[in-house]
Amino acid sequence: MDLRRHLLAGQVIPAHPLALTADRRLDERRQKALTRYYVAAGAGGIAVGVHTTQFAIRGHGLLEPVLELASRTADQALAASPRPFVKVAGICGPTRQALREAALARRLGWHAGLLSLGGLADRTEEELLDHCREVAQAIPLFGFYLQPAVGGRVLSHGFWRRFLEIPEVVAIKIAPFNRYQTLDVVRAATESGREDVALYTGNDDAIVVDLLTRHVLSVDGRRVERRIVGGLLGQWAVWTRAAVLMMEDVREVRGEPLLDASWLVRAAELTDANAALFDAANGFRGCIAGIHEILRRQGLMEGTWCLDPQEGLSPGQAREIDRVLRAYPHLADDQFVAAHRDQWLAD
Repeated sequence: MDLRRHLLAGQVIPAHPLALTADRRLDERRQKALTRYYVAAGAGGIAVGVHTTQFAIRGHGLLEPVLELASRTADQALAASPRPFVKVAGICGPTRQALREAALARRLGWHAGLLSLGGLADRTEEELLDHCREVAQAIPLFGFYLQPAVGGRVLSHGFWRRFLEIPEVVAIKIAPFNRYQTLDVVRAATESGREDVALYTGNDDAIVVDLLTRHVLSVDGRRVERRIVGGLLGQWAVWTRAAVLMMEDVREVRGEPLLDASWLVRAAELTDANAALFDAANGFRGCIAGIHEILRRQGLMEGTWCLDPQEGLSPGQAREIDRVLRAYPHLADDQFVAAHRDQWLAD
């Protein structure tokens, strides 16, 4: 697979959840079912070991088994009908830890590392760049602008401009949930001239807008266009088949001079649904459990359990999920899941 070409084509990349049993142990059967679901839905890849997988897997000794299981399951699922499929491993922590995780990911067959800078709040931007350069020597780098509400930090335009000077960078996930900070990354990428670096939205609150916007900027007196080409999203961990079909529609209309106003309706619907799933009303405290709840209702997960017993649905969140399911049934892919679920769950 030509990694850069695949990413630049614009893919649906779900951020893979963690399936647990009631006693909070890895549920391998359902974990494999989730991976098979994403492959069958037509996703262009998966991301594992990221926020949606729960960063706490590292403290529970689950990083290696979860990465190994997802890599093997995806490879097996694709064996009958091979196609390009990118495996993105989450990498975090101080440099020594990040290098260990990058080496592990490469050994297990992962193509790129999504590098989280969460937990490094005491580092200057220059120190963060040194950290990124070191990790980039171990694995192709997927940059990650994580929103502060879930552990990220604000990073300047200058940081991203210099980040894009790292040759091994293949993509950036832009997920600050902030329009100004999103534009900082887009502008840095445009100014860098790095046409080989793909921009991906992680802004679950603005998915459709990000995918359809043409960013036209002036660089050295020239008008240059840049797009966010795909998404690596927790939102796409659910209703993945519907997301793939939407992405096909996006590709078809991107070249049109005028967009139908119905796209604004779709944008608002998806953002409203995401607010319920991600528990925006409660500072995103139930964001992982909200994803689990959809998968539980579809029969892919047994429960909404997280590694932290204190982490779960917020009061009233289930009612909000009920509301958006009634309001926007077309966003879901329940029929697709029901038709294949038993096959995915079979060992």
